[in-house]
Amino acid sequence: MFAALLGGARPTPGQQSFLGRVRGQNTAMTAVQPGWLTPLVEADPRLVQYTRWSFSNEYTPLRTETTSYGNARGTGFIIGNRYELDIAQPTYVQHNGASTDGFGDTGTQGKVRIVSGNGDHGNYILTAMVNHTFATGSHSNGALTDTWAPTLAGGVGVGKRFALESALGGVMPTGKIATQGRSIGWNSLVQARLAGPVRVEFEDNATVYFAGSHDGKMQNFVTPAAFYILRLKSWKPTRPFYIFDSGMQIATSGFHTYNHNLISEVRILF
Repeated sequence: MFAALLGGARPTPGQQSFLGRVRGQNTAMTAVQPGWLTPLVEADPRLVQYTRWSFSNEYTPLRTETTSYGNARGTGFIIGNRYELDIAQPTYVQHNGASTDGFGDTGTQGKVRIVSGNGDHGNYILTAMVNHTFATGSHSNGALTDTWAPTLAGGVGVGKRFALESALGGVMPTGKIATQGRSIGWNSLVQARLAGPVRVEFEDNATVYFAGSHDGKMQNFVTPAAFYILRLKSWKPTRPFYIFDSGMQIATSGFHTYNHNLISEVRILF
């Protein structure tokens, strides 16, 4: 039955399966917003229904290897034509060192699409979002308190093959500021559509810290990434179903809390 639904089985007149209604939300968004891909690191200004399985492997300045199973990714649902709700399950963190392995925090995010146009009507978008992280981590694998993270993200298409995007946001713990501090993040990228199912992007990820142990410091990464889109024949060309992507964050600042962070993902859009 599930396979039949994914394969595009037609409901009887006047009826529509739950999965069909959910997929219909994704289809409707193609008419009102750009057809870019969700960036590897930067916040996506588009509304997308998805699930992401992510894996990352990074090194601390002391060359300690840290592996993340989940990488704070999860599942997103479109609610109406302007809203999205994301849920990120706790990440399992393996330190491969003296620190204790365990699960990280649980996250939720809400998006509001402010304005947008598809590829034939300006190819642009601007979205406001806010993330709330619950301090559910074990063995110091998460924040000391809950955090809020408001972000404004947008982008514009350049021709038929390129997109420029940027996101500005901050992380604000609900307590213990002197220990945890606050931060402002500014991410920018260019995404390019190559021949066939391949796309590439180049991101710049910058973070400035206030208070806490990193007070006054800034870290910056450049992040090249590549995407491979696998489509089902029964789906429209604007609707990728499976996406395989990978990239690496490379530190370009003297101060950085990690480096050479290899991120690999499998995504499903539904």
